[in-house]
Amino acid sequence: MALSSPGIGSGLDVNGLVSQLMALEQRPFTLLATKEAKYQAQLSAYGSLKGALSSFQGAVAALATPAKFTAVKASVADTAVLTASAAPSASAGSYSIQVQTLAQAQKLKSDTFDATIDTVGTGSLTIQFGTYSGGSFTLNPDKSAQTITIGSANASLAGVRDAINAANAGVTASIVNDGSGNRLVVSSKDAGLANALKITVADDDLNNTDAAGLSQLVYDASTGGTTNLTQTVAAQNATAVIDGITVTKSTNTLTDAIDGVTLTLLKEGSTTTLSVAKDTAGIKAAVESFVKAYNDLNKTLTDLSKYDAASKQASILTGDATVRSVQSQLRALFNTALSSAGGGLTTLSDIGVTFQTDGTLKLDSSKLTAALNDSAKDVATLFAAVGKPTDSLVSFVSSTTDTKNGNYAVNITQLATQGKAVGQGNAALTINAGSNDALSLTVDGVAVSVTLNAGTYLTTAALAAEIQSKINGASALSSAGSSVTVTESGGKLTVTSGRYGSASTVAVTGGNAASDLFGGTTETAGVDVAGSIGGIAASGSGQALTGAGDASGLKVSITGGATGDRGTIGFARGYADLLDKLVGRMLENDGLVDGRMDGINASIKELGSRREALASRLVQIEKRYRAQFTALDTMIASMTQTSNYLQQQLANLPKAGGSNT
Repeated sequence: MALSSPGIGSGLDVNGLVSQLMALEQRPFTLLATKEAKYQAQLSAYGSLKGALSSFQGAVAALATPAKFTAVKASVADTAVLTASAAPSASAGSYSIQVQTLAQAQKLKSDTFDATIDTVGTGSLTIQFGTYSGGSFTLNPDKSAQTITIGSANASLAGVRDAINAANAGVTASIVNDGSGNRLVVSSKDAGLANALKITVADDDLNNTDAAGLSQLVYDASTGGTTNLTQTVAAQNATAVIDGITVTKSTNTLTDAIDGVTLTLLKEGSTTTLSVAKDTAGIKAAVESFVKAYNDLNKTLTDLSKYDAASKQASILTGDATVRSVQSQLRALFNTALSSAGGGLTTLSDIGVTFQTDGTLKLDSSKLTAALNDSAKDVATLFAAVGKPTDSLVSFVSSTTDTKNGNYAVNITQLATQGKAVGQGNAALTINAGSNDALSLTVDGVAVSVTLNAGTYLTTAALAAEIQSKINGASALSSAGSSVTVTESGGKLTVTSGRYGSASTVAVTGGNAASDLFGGTTETAGVDVAGSIGGIAASGSGQALTGAGDASGLKVSITGGATGDRGTIGFARGYADLLDKLVGRMLENDGLVDGRMDGINASIKELGSRREALASRLVQIEKRYRAQFTALDTMIASMTQTSNYLQQQLANLPKAGGSNT
């Protein structure tokens, strides 16, 4: 019969013996754990390296685009008078600016009503925008007329207010109680003389000008017009005197008074000084950030790979090939002089950025300042991917990773044009509702249908303004980012798309006004710019021309001029652009760093497989040990039993030499 508890029969400590033997067998687990801990430490180190590379890439990316170096700063002596901002196209200079008047939006008020629930009337309101001058009203061609339906549900004073505001018609409405009653106040959203209001009605009581019903809201200040609303604030333009030149605008935000500068007028009757200069402070800050980011990256690389000779202690990535590769690639790029696009700078030392003996970068601010203030130097070419055309009407737009450094000739065989529809007959100046007031067009592939305001227009230019206003007010067209300009010449109308290129089209497709307005049209689609860059045919889209071959991805914009030779464009990549792309490749999913991390993760996974196999093998080894010791225990127990039996039998034998009885 087998023993149920090992060691009972023999006195052997079977469990203790097996435990000690298994402790020896499990020593490979400790080795695997040590190796995994080392791998995990390497992963953490690579994570730190990846973070440092990413931070460095962010700093160089800020310097990799030309816009960073074309920033211009506008400074105003008295910001209570006006504020200013400058675009890269602004020229340096100083200006004396006097604000004479601020632009105002026109406001109109109604007669009083006892309560806001009092009925005004039903019908429709049509709101037009334009200029009153010499007793006449001239439509604003950039603002479309808006018609608002007033039904029985919103026939009250409050209802009319809400209907106007809900229509988003370019005006706002409010109710003011002045102590004598409630008044409806209608205000133009936009300031300026050209945004004065003309409000006409189609009153359900069939009288559109009396002081009853919806006609109470009529306002037409032209000669012979009806003004049942009263003006409380007149439409007024802003007037400023800039270096002795009077500038008049419809808004207090002046975007084209000084090229590239936006002025916001704040205070009438005051004078201040505006200074426009290159934003060197912003460039300096970006270069300083670039130097700091590299030094931070260099410190991370050093800390991860250094060897402390004093303590004879190696870092986690000492001697690591990937770290050495990162360091060598970065240093090789820094030590390579650039192919310049024409900025007069080829190395970082030209602007005071130099390497120190410890591998860090140092910036000489005075040398950088001198380079920024030198008109013969273009610091942008030292950092960004820059194209510098010799023709003022050719501008660099962008490049791709495929664009190679070089000096490329630009030749234009066809300039981009706009699509248009030209009327063949003189336009009728009288528009009758339901008779010749509907017009359908397709502009840049977008179908538009409009209804013109009925009436007799004094000039073809006034009619053109009405047509342009209605077309541009069509939501389908504005949503597509398209617009038109309607002009007249000799009584004939022309509708021109605001877009350039083959996508630019205008077609008059129908409507009962088409014949009276145009008498037939000649329609011409726009064409894309065409030509070559670097002697190789380029692809055109609108006014943009994109190169091929070595100039692949090099995009330029041709905004005018003549066909033929248009000079050259020099293209080169600066250090920031090159570093951005180099670090980007290192950080790609299958790049230098991730590739190494993938290898470490694979090794950790393989250790896991080995651990599982070892655990399975140890189970079998323990079973074998227990089986062997159990057998030994049984055998010793059996031998002990036999020994005890023999001893007992021997003890019972007669003693030698004893007597016989």
